[in-house]
Amino acid sequence: MGLFLSTYVNKVDKKGRVSVPSSFRGVLGGQTELIVFRSLQANAIDACSVDYMDRLSEALDNPNMPDDMRDLIETTVFGGSVRLALDPEGRIVLPENFLAFAGITEGAAFVGRRHTFQIWDPEALSAHEAASRDRSRAQNISLSTILARTNSVLAAGSNGGGAQ
Repeated sequence: MGLFLSTYVNKVDKKGRVSVPSSFRGVLGGQTELIVFRSLQANAIDACSVDYMDRLSEALDNPNMPDDMRDLIETTVFGGSVRLALDPEGRIVLPENFLAFAGITEGAAFVGRRHTFQIWDPEALSAHEAASRDRSRAQNISLSTILARTNSVLAAGSNGGGAQ
């Protein structure tokens, strides 16, 4: 599975049509539809491939998944999702209620998030990015600290969970 990377801003027409960036369409691997739903964490639209949604569904079948978390995801994500067809030009029509939720009017910012992407109002995204950078600095988060933390967790798991 490819990665959704980078940020692109495209115009939204009066019918709510917007072009999905070509690199994002490439990650979809020829799929002619995608899934969108209102973000659980931001005033943005989350989007993913149908394959990714299938993987999420399988993860919810895990017997160790807490019932309340399963219910939350089934209700908010699956219950609030819409399948959107890509037209031959690579455009989708965003539902009116999704546009209103995200505050999207004339432009839409597509933000790659590895296996998913988000669609934001460009000004709201700028404010979100600035706040995220401020939090990263305040918490001293960098790529090297993330890798070091991940490596220490993996090492602890491989030796039986730590001290013996």
